[in-house]
Amino acid sequence: MEELLIKKKCVDMMVYAYQAMTHYPKHERFTLCADIKRSMTRVLELITRAGLSSKNQLQLLFDLDVELKVLLEFVRLSFTLKYLPTKKYEEWSTKIVELGRMCGGMIKHARQSRT
Repeated sequence: MEELLIKKKCVDMMVYAYQAMTHYPKHERFTLCADIKRSMTRVLELITRAGLSSKNQLQLLFDLDVELKVLLEFVRLSFTLKYLPTKKYEEWSTKIVELGRMCGGMIKHARQSRT
């Protein structure tokens, strides 16, 4: 059940992000935007893989946590470069942090079920 909720939240975050990135300067659409899109795709992929795999689920969740931190750094960079207004930065980063909390809960659950 947790995987379905985290996947839905991830897709919501991606929809928000794609809308926010339409306001980036044209010269960044093929560099920073591409990196952000690749990172978001990786997040969605890791969520899906972790939901399907029981063998290496814990490692996939750790990889997901790292990828969420990378994505958050890309969003911070976008804000620092003034490509994102404060409100969009706060909303987007809140969505990423929420995914991180959910991932942390899944890691805790996976660790407990291993013992």
